[in-house]
Amino acid sequence: MYSALTNLECTACHQTYEADQLINTCPACGKVLYVQYDLSAAAASMTPEALAGRDWNLWRYREILPVQDPANAVTLGEGGTPLLPAPTLGALFGLNNVLIKDEGLNPTGSFKARGLGMAVARAKELGVTTVAIPSAGNAAAAMSAYAARAGLGAVVAMPVDAPEVMKAECVAYGAKVLLVKGLINDAGKIIRHGSDALGWFDVSTLKEPYRAEGKKTLGLELAEQLGWRVPDVIIYPTGGGTGIVGMWKAFAELEAMGLIGSKRPKMVVVQSENCAPIVRAFEEGADHAPLWENASTIAAGMRVPIAIGDYLILDAIRQSGGTAITVTDEQLLEGMRLAATKEGISASPESGAAIIAARMLRERDFLNADDEVVIFSTGSGIMHTDLVSQEGLTVLDPADAPEVWVDAMSAG
Repeated sequence: MYSALTNLECTACHQTYEADQLINTCPACGKVLYVQYDLSAAAASMTPEALAGRDWNLWRYREILPVQDPANAVTLGEGGTPLLPAPTLGALFGLNNVLIKDEGLNPTGSFKARGLGMAVARAKELGVTTVAIPSAGNAAAAMSAYAARAGLGAVVAMPVDAPEVMKAECVAYGAKVLLVKGLINDAGKIIRHGSDALGWFDVSTLKEPYRAEGKKTLGLELAEQLGWRVPDVIIYPTGGGTGIVGMWKAFAELEAMGLIGSKRPKMVVVQSENCAPIVRAFEEGADHAPLWENASTIAAGMRVPIAIGDYLILDAIRQSGGTAITVTDEQLLEGMRLAATKEGISASPESGAAIIAARMLRERDFLNADDEVVIFSTGSGIMHTDLVSQEGLTVLDPADAPEVWVDAMSAG
């Protein structure tokens, strides 16, 4: 079998819909739709023994992914990212078992390849000709790449101050790039209007059912890498929250298939102190996270002032016994530096936030020394070289005497 897809179901009102139709959110209540599968049928063929013979990418989990025809499973080699021990960081933080899931090694340099690869593949299968997205940067680049691979048109709307390299990526892949004087929610308004007027298919975060299915492979892959179990804690930098939502869905499906037990990791959301709608809602005991006014942070992926899946993120945190924490821009830069200098991992600013959060949570005794902690490095720092300090560079002049070179090389 390929996919055990059955139907779509609303996460709020539980209305069900046929899967083989173009649909965004629930027509009845406007909330997030989940893809459902015949998990008994999927379990019969997606066994550990069968998986052992499959390629190490996200399509290995095809039974519980939504693409039905393998011809539509467009791929650039996404998934299959390493789960790396981080003993030096662990020792610095007082933790004995820290692992980093390095998503920066995905195509286009971030975990967004998983969700957008899946969304574009399913859109192609359903007859879409042009996909569109509002994005702070990484998602736009990923969608543009997969649209090019699938032969679809691509339109992206990005804040005018989005990272330059990500704007260039989108242009290179042939996307139409719209720069917006505002934040990602302002870009979303423009994409929604264009979708209504020009027939684009909007693949915004959790505003269609299939990005979450790509993101859930983070959880599927993690459980398999750990020998079909889950860690004690997952620390995840959060903007729109599709990764948290997708992993939480993945663990439920794996349990229903008999591949893992009932244990769940504590899910930890990390946001910027200047854009923390989920953290605020969690601390206030609220079920929804209102718009965060005047959002600002150098971590573009966390500069998301409102999330349609807020209730799903908050449910995952609370049901798991997790928490939500903020970091400053200065702290996340420190996290980037520590990942690079102590473990050789090039981490994005969002990833730096997750890394430094691990230290903060140990200091607050939320984490125990022997907890197995998985930190998600969601993107590559190579996309953010503008944030790396250039202090301390040494310039040598070949015309100088060798003694001058030696003095310069030994200084400091």
